[in-house]
Amino acid sequence: MILLNPHKMDRYYPDEISKQIMEKTVQWFENRGKTHMLQDDFDRVWYQDFLDFLKENQIFATLLTPTQYGDGTTRWDTWRNCEFNEILAFYGLHYWYTWQVSILGLGPIFLSKNEKVKKKTARLLKEGGIFAFGLSEKEHGADIYSSDMILTKHGENDYTANGSKYYIGNGNKAAFVSIFGKSRPPFFPEDKKYGDYTFFVAKTDHPKYECVRNLVAVSSYVAEYRLHDYPITEEDILAKGREAWDMALNTVNIGKFNLGFASIGIATHAFYEAINHASHRILYGKAVTEFPHIQSFFVEAYCRLVAMKLFALRAADYFRAATPKDRRYLLYNPMVKMWVTLQGEEVIDLLWDIIAAKGFEKSTYFSLATRDIRALPKLEGTVHVNMALVLKFMKNYFFNHAEYDEVPQMSEAKNDDFLFEQPAAKNLGKIRFHDYRKIYNQFNLPNVNRFKRNIKWLKMLLIAAPPSKNQAKDFDFLLNLGKLFTLVIYGQLILENVKYYNIDSDLIEEIFDILIRDFAKYALVLRSKPQCTWKQAWFCKQMLSSPKSNQDRFKRVWEKHVLVLKDLYEMNP
Repeated sequence: MILLNPHKMDRYYPDEISKQIMEKTVQWFENRGKTHMLQDDFDRVWYQDFLDFLKENQIFATLLTPTQYGDGTTRWDTWRNCEFNEILAFYGLHYWYTWQVSILGLGPIFLSKNEKVKKKTARLLKEGGIFAFGLSEKEHGADIYSSDMILTKHGENDYTANGSKYYIGNGNKAAFVSIFGKSRPPFFPEDKKYGDYTFFVAKTDHPKYECVRNLVAVSSYVAEYRLHDYPITEEDILAKGREAWDMALNTVNIGKFNLGFASIGIATHAFYEAINHASHRILYGKAVTEFPHIQSFFVEAYCRLVAMKLFALRAADYFRAATPKDRRYLLYNPMVKMWVTLQGEEVIDLLWDIIAAKGFEKSTYFSLATRDIRALPKLEGTVHVNMALVLKFMKNYFFNHAEYDEVPQMSEAKNDDFLFEQPAAKNLGKIRFHDYRKIYNQFNLPNVNRFKRNIKWLKMLLIAAPPSKNQAKDFDFLLNLGKLFTLVIYGQLILENVKYYNIDSDLIEEIFDILIRDFAKYALVLRSKPQCTWKQAWFCKQMLSSPKSNQDRFKRVWEKHVLVLKDLYEMNP
């Protein structure tokens, strides 16, 4: 079964330590129970008991310490980190959040050349430390070109830091905050573009560190903080100049990937709760699950959820297999952040239409899911920012293929060294991709074939009626064109992963039924834009195709994949 079921953890783990971490974490939540978990959320309780559990079991230390800085039992392994992402969000986004922002805080440290800070960080992880990423600011958001955090040099090894940061998770308790700012005078005055950027670490318990307030009304602590003449030496500085700039972008590459798996975890728990409720709810003498429109909602929600996980897991394979010569992950990572999280919203909306008022009740996990699922597309760069990045790869993806060895499933127990050896964040236009048609042509199924025809029409639009110079500057126009492009990539990686999870042709066809309908929706929106030329509109019209429905296939998916989830999981009370 591809979906997480905490009551039956018979999943593949490459080693016993990984298995124990996942099982202990699940057991901690189940022993705590749903009532306690929900009450803490309503009361906005800081989750110190969870942090104590992590410390006692050395979980962050084991999962987030690269091998070369650990004690022989640690590694940074994206495969198992994805699983841990999903488990934490399955029980509550706040637990996931302290993990996520710790990863972001650790990114600059382990990307740096500062060995003293790295070794100290490994020790702090063993002591149960959490971490924070001081990037965004109140006036500038995540615009890293414009930072008001200033590191002023006074002598050979004497600096002070002044300024504030805003919306910083773990900013109340982090052992280290990795802080992005600018130096005065610039470290490299000859480099007018990057010469004054810097990353350095600070401690939240220092008297010159002021934690101003929590910006959110939830259990998580999302801080505004200020530094007041905070003393810094060379030993605290992680990077200078262009290296610091690249560090910011490469850290986000590492961290934003996690958001898709959080969305998967939330949607999975909500799915169990919805189908349990609907199957036992009797209306007009029938179980709610007997109504045809309810079955349709459930099948679509399930297919979208499975597609999310297939895509995200396959994208993780490319991330783990990456090299300086193979940076295809730079397309797939923002899609996990952007598209998978948007799909999570779609799943919750479908389920909410089924359980209706039940979704507001404070005794349900669903009441949290409806709130928390909305956050994920909006964190670590909005959907629009990530779409702008994805669009940079469209030309090479369609028209300039390269040969690569096939990337296998990357589930082995190994440290992901490349994550902290990423090259400078530049030359994106030179990144090439394998031919997407190779995997599509391995499937001769009605809906997959119809989807392939839509891809051909999109590609013909780009050849015969490409965006004009003005359209290329108009992100409202490009956003909808980008949605069509993302569906092509989404379908590709889903198909690449079906063999590893034994996904049958019925389920593949129902997934592509949805992709075809989504394709038509975005093509219609693009066609309706006033900026769209008559020729572009003609190509969009060709994409307004319908999937090939099959009631027998639908029934098999409903009975074999969806209805069997009834009463399979319910959290301990």
